Amino acid sequence: MKLVKNTDNKELKKVSDKEAEEAVIKLLTWMGEDPSREGLLETPKRVIKAYKEFFSGYKEDPNKILEKTFGDVEGYDDMVIQKNISVQSHCEHHMVPIIGTAHIAYIPKERVVGLSKLARVVDVFSKRLQTQERLTLQIAKSIMTALEAKGVAVTIDAAHQCMTTRGIKKEKASTVTNYYLGLFKDDLSVQNRYLRLISQQSV
Repeated sequence: MKLVKNTDNKELKKVSDKEAEEAVIKLLTWMGEDPSREGLLETPKRVIKAYKEFFSGYKEDPNKILEKTFGDVEGYDDMVIQKNISVQSHCEHHMVPIIGTAHIAYIPKERVVGLSKLARVVDVFSKRLQTQERLTLQIAKSIMTALEAKGVAVTIDAAHQCMTTRGIKKEKASTVTNYYLGLFKDDLSVQNRYLRLISQQSV
């Protein structure tokens, strides 16, 4: 039996693609379908291929993404804000999509990071089973630690299909979470300026 380590460094039994496809066949049968009919013959393989994309964050390390930083910023020490980063995740309670937008800001101490790396960090944590609260916190802490920034702020506004398409079925409901570290947490004027800037329409 081959063991693999998860993101919490716990050892788990490795499951093969074939075993995962067999699980999809069982689910199809459970819901009342015939997995042998023409339209479903390739479905187990397609589902596994899609899941590899949806949950690729388990195989990525956000620390490595943020390893390369730049110190040649000529003393820049104001906020760096990246707005409207698309978020596509899955709820850990029902395994249905969470779709929304993230805004990230940090105040550099000595170093900055390439802008695309902020969006990649969002993807790494999003492409795992998540709660929105934990997702917001993980992104903020990862950036704060890697950059040793003076402060980090993360806001996510997202719709949860576990709420919009099932259960209570409130299709227009969205959830907003914020997480602040450093100056964004300690100084309300900094926090309020951040909130004002992310609410402004882009030019």
